[in-house]
Amino acid sequence: MTLWIAAGVLTLGFMVALEITARHYGARGPISSLGREVIFGPQSGPLLYGGLALMLVVLTWRQRFVAVGAALGIDVVFLLMRWVFDARLNFGNGALWVILGCAVIAVTRRTGRDRALLLKGTGLGLLLVAGHKTGDTWLLITSKTRPSVLDPYVATADHALGDPSWLVGQFVEATGPIGSGILHLIYGQLPLAAALFGLYQLRNVAAERRFPGHHLVRTFLAIGLIGPAVYMIFPVVGPVFAYGSDGGHWAVADLWPGTPPPLTAPHPVPFDGITPRNCMPSLHTAWATTLFIHSRKAPRFMRFAGTFWLIGTLTATLGFGYHYGADLLAGAVFALTIETAMRSFDRGWDRQGILLVSYGTTVFTALLVSYRWLPVEMARHPWAFGPLLLLAAGSVVYGYLRTTKQWDPVAAAAQQPEPQLMQA
Repeated sequence: MTLWIAAGVLTLGFMVALEITARHYGARGPISSLGREVIFGPQSGPLLYGGLALMLVVLTWRQRFVAVGAALGIDVVFLLMRWVFDARLNFGNGALWVILGCAVIAVTRRTGRDRALLLKGTGLGLLLVAGHKTGDTWLLITSKTRPSVLDPYVATADHALGDPSWLVGQFVEATGPIGSGILHLIYGQLPLAAALFGLYQLRNVAAERRFPGHHLVRTFLAIGLIGPAVYMIFPVVGPVFAYGSDGGHWAVADLWPGTPPPLTAPHPVPFDGITPRNCMPSLHTAWATTLFIHSRKAPRFMRFAGTFWLIGTLTATLGFGYHYGADLLAGAVFALTIETAMRSFDRGWDRQGILLVSYGTTVFTALLVSYRWLPVEMARHPWAFGPLLLLAAGSVVYGYLRTTKQWDPVAAAAQQPEPQLMQA
């Protein structure tokens, strides 16, 4: 419980800092944005109900029906009021009211283990919503504090990988509105897919009266918290903005996805103060990779869904010009490193966990350094640097598979020597 309190205090302090920073730029921060949605129309009703769904894992079935009924009833009242005053018919206030109400009940009406469990449930639900608000604030900060972007460096380095964003972009264009629509759905509903799988992993919390030591939601939140900090170090807007029509007059050239950029000496380029610098690393790739990893021990349908969402997300990130191929490699390495750290934190740090986290961090750093300082050499020698980049990322994948296989209880038990039978 002490760990949860410490994590809550650190999270609150971080959100307060983001709130102050956002206010400095004339925008709402995560705290005021969330507080506003208690009364005013929420930005994302499905997200609030996703947070409610996560909180419900600590309740009994009867309590779940009461909570959902109360949330829907409150939303109906709010919708009627907005209809009367001709306001926008948003929903989601009811879910937020129920989450906050359960937090009050936990403090005032519960004791001991029941209080701790209910507080953890409400905290998890609020973290999902607050994490989204925090991400929005991070994106605002990147656009305001990083006037120049490093897209020419990444685009040049991407020659070593065969300019995958341009290739996949042409493929997506060829599929027409149907293919584009399906990919937009996959890309946009990744958080929903993760929430549904998280609910599956947490389905026994109410019966066991405890959370599992490690689950998908924890890694998702950690990726969303740490990843945007890298945006500040390596600001990139993506090919559809830097080399496409979406960038307007700020674009280096209007080349995407028809013509790969020419090989020239890269340099930072100024960009607008609106577009988020949210490409390096690709967090959608990191989240999809994490979803894929956690789905491996689930039923067949969920394994298929995890694979489907990974392939669809990678295709969408490249095909819509949101990311370069180099971003995806960095995102995958980033995801495996964070996942290893979260698993090591749960089971206790050992030599294997420390080595793998250190190695993943080293490879991730080496990727960023090579994109920034060796892009021209990489583009001039693609047959050397392309396989080298894939080998570096693949080595982290291999290390993760090998390490976690040894951590698996079944595999560990199989490796134990059989006891000797006593001689009569």
